[in-house]
Amino acid sequence: MLSVLLVHALAALVAPLCVRVLGRNAFYLLALVPLGGLGWVIAHWGTTVQTRLQWAPQISMNIDLRFDSLAAVMSALVLGIGALILAYCGRYFERDEAKLGLFAAELTGFAGAMFGLVVSDNTLLLYVFWEITTVLSFLLVGHYAEQSVSRRAAIQALLVTTAGGLSMLVGIVILGLRYQTFLLSEMLAASSPPTGTAISVAIALVLVGALSKSAIVPLHFWLPGAMAAPTPVSAYLHAAAMVKAGIYLVARLAPAFAQSPPWHALLLPLGVVSMLLAGWRAIQVHDLKLVLAFGTVSQLGLMITMVAVGTPDAALAGLALVLAHAFFKACLFMVVGIIDHGAGTRDLRRLSGLGRRAPVLCAIAVAATISMAGLPPMLGFVGKESALSALWAAELLSQPARVALVAGVALGSAFTVAYSVRFVWGAFGVTANPEATTTWHAPGPLLLFPPAVLAVAGLVGGLFPQVVDRLLNTYAHTLPGVLDAHLALWHGFTPVLALTVVVILAGFALFLIRGRIGEPRKPRLGNADRGYDAALRAMDRLSLRITGTTQSGSLPASQAIILGTLIVLPSVMLALGTRTGVRLRLWDSPLQAVLCAIMIAMALAATVLRNRLASVLVVGVTGYGCGVIFALHGAPDLALTQFLVETLTLVVFVLVLRAFPAEISAVQSTAFKLRRALLAIATGLTVAVLAAFATAARRGEPIWQAIPGAAYEIGGGKNAVNVLLVDIRAWDTLGEISVLVVAATGVASLVFRSRRFGSAPRAIDSPDYDPDQVSWLPAARLLDRRDRSMVLQITTRLLFPTIMVLSVYFFFSGHNAPGGGFAGGLLAGLALTLRYLAGGPYELGEALPVDAGHVLGAGLTLAAGTATASLLLGAPPLSSAIIELTLPLLGDIKLVTALFFDLGVYLVVVGLVLDVLRSLGARLDKEVS
Repeated sequence: MLSVLLVHALAALVAPLCVRVLGRNAFYLLALVPLGGLGWVIAHWGTTVQTRLQWAPQISMNIDLRFDSLAAVMSALVLGIGALILAYCGRYFERDEAKLGLFAAELTGFAGAMFGLVVSDNTLLLYVFWEITTVLSFLLVGHYAEQSVSRRAAIQALLVTTAGGLSMLVGIVILGLRYQTFLLSEMLAASSPPTGTAISVAIALVLVGALSKSAIVPLHFWLPGAMAAPTPVSAYLHAAAMVKAGIYLVARLAPAFAQSPPWHALLLPLGVVSMLLAGWRAIQVHDLKLVLAFGTVSQLGLMITMVAVGTPDAALAGLALVLAHAFFKACLFMVVGIIDHGAGTRDLRRLSGLGRRAPVLCAIAVAATISMAGLPPMLGFVGKESALSALWAAELLSQPARVALVAGVALGSAFTVAYSVRFVWGAFGVTANPEATTTWHAPGPLLLFPPAVLAVAGLVGGLFPQVVDRLLNTYAHTLPGVLDAHLALWHGFTPVLALTVVVILAGFALFLIRGRIGEPRKPRLGNADRGYDAALRAMDRLSLRITGTTQSGSLPASQAIILGTLIVLPSVMLALGTRTGVRLRLWDSPLQAVLCAIMIAMALAATVLRNRLASVLVVGVTGYGCGVIFALHGAPDLALTQFLVETLTLVVFVLVLRAFPAEISAVQSTAFKLRRALLAIATGLTVAVLAAFATAARRGEPIWQAIPGAAYEIGGGKNAVNVLLVDIRAWDTLGEISVLVVAATGVASLVFRSRRFGSAPRAIDSPDYDPDQVSWLPAARLLDRRDRSMVLQITTRLLFPTIMVLSVYFFFSGHNAPGGGFAGGLLAGLALTLRYLAGGPYELGEALPVDAGHVLGAGLTLAAGTATASLLLGAPPLSSAIIELTLPLLGDIKLVTALFFDLGVYLVVVGLVLDVLRSLGARLDKEVS
């Protein structure tokens, strides 16, 4: 299973290159990928295959895959029809189609994501694949991004399905916590499953996700809008694959949750309403794709009703309908694509006589439409007959509920017959409309082959239903109860057969009076699409009102709102909650009291000083004081990092303040503000009180007691702080350095308005450069004489190599002694800063003539590569390996692979400092001058 997923991912990556080399014929090569996956499915049919790969076991995020009977059916549809759709694309698109390589990659990747979805045993992994299909659907629907209709349809589908997916995620988390497992197989096999309100809420939330994905009323409107996508997308995503994800999820959960309170109450009414409402709309619209789209919503309503009933008979009928629908609906969408290409229109009112000009295409469409209408001898008829029988025999439901469901499905089936006949007659019949198009471009055999295969599959399934029964009934046996039904083309003269005759006659009657069933200007039940627009407008207005209230453009007002929230919410919760006693020591030594007094004095001084540089310096004193407190408490790593960060921050402030006047003018200065002072005092007290209560609330053993031992045993290092950063919680560090890269890019992009990337200028780039001049620093001669400091240049010449050597020492020693990649990178950054301050902007290029973006990218790539390299060795990501060697002269060497991750951190910090100096230093000098 993992191989199938990896091959699809690799094929998606190379698809653009294949299309560039082979053109549209590359789709035939790409079709071999899902076809090979289908071969694997067939080879393992009837068996249960499991794959377990640890990823992040502490948070239950493991790659747990399980292939069983239900996954086999869905995988066969996803991969088999996916191969046919890719082959269809090989002749559907023109040779000069724009963005065809990207489209091929997205479609191939979607096939792999859908396969991953149906074989995921871990519900969290299932959600990941669920959202991958959502994103790829957004890209595929919006393929013609230059068209506003495509953009709107893509965004609409994304918002609706993503909102449902987030709802589903909350339900998944609740279920996982209550079941104490996130594995579907263990949830379904639980002998004493948990019950209660939380489980009911979780099931309801998961079902919302399924309903949104499968376009069930009232979340159905995105599917007709998605018809703006290319026809292969409609034939695959909106007929055979993505919209079946919700059906699959309901079918997967039905064996365990069909008896839960929200299950029948939510799914059965909405399923029947979807069938009726969408069937009625399919009779009204004139676009062939819209007819099929509303027909898809109607059929999805029927399918979700059947898999939600919860009996083995209904489950068997539901899977038969899923199989039949995938065959005939994907076939018909491809037929519509051929009609659109050949006739130049999809409007029923402009088509006439295609049956005579394209008899083979007409035969394919008729065969698929017969199956869609539920007429013999097609698989659609077998599934519909089984569905009606299963609903009538569903003892789980009350008698009135069974009658209502049978009546609703029968009426919906009549609508299906009506729009099926309308589809065939409108597309291939002869009309007297003088405006009907006469254009026709005959399709080639390669374009006809994929829909023909699906039409034949529907016919074969109907003629040999016992074979289909054997393939599907394994899943039906997983539901509680006895499987009494079986799939058959002929069950004898039964009440269901009589009801089918009535349905067919009613469907033809609806077709005959179709002219009276016009599309109303103002639907009585409202318009879901307009409701969606109204909801978006309401959210926009609400967001603007909230933003206007909370973000008035005044920085003091915004800070007051943020700090006020920080004060009020925690204080109220602390006052209402259970509190424990607090025991405080004012200080451990008098020196701490002295330091605190100095820090308080400096903080107060920063509020009254009018000299900007002096204000920055006194604020820096508070930071250095904090570093001394760390050192007094035995935290040399924290103290070292605090000192380095504070020094670098002071330098950055000084670089920026050069562009401002030295003194704050009387106009800009403000008098004493009592409310601001009270807010500041309240904020400080709130944070201190919360910290005291949070510390006192601890009841278990403090985690710091276990960290030193874990650092040495797991990470192979004695410096617990560094091992935490690069091993135990390296995921956090990877996120933090990613933020640093984004911040550096953002700052530099604001300063460099025209050209973001590049290295700092070198001395040779200056028009005043004279190679014969000698200086303590290579570029110092280029500074104005008033800005030169001989003492600083000499000192820098002596200190720069020493600081760089110390930086490297900190990097290598950090795993067992104070230091590490972050501290070493900061020290190297200070060395670069010293070179810049002594020699100017050109000296920075002499010190490190490398593009800062390259350094940042190399560091982030190295860290992320270290995170994923362990996967290739079968270990969780960011796992460290300890390598011990004995080398001549050097002796015993102990190497931990986390060192390479730490090197990435080192490079990111150096790149950040280089980027800041280049932008706020060299560039700002140029801007000011």
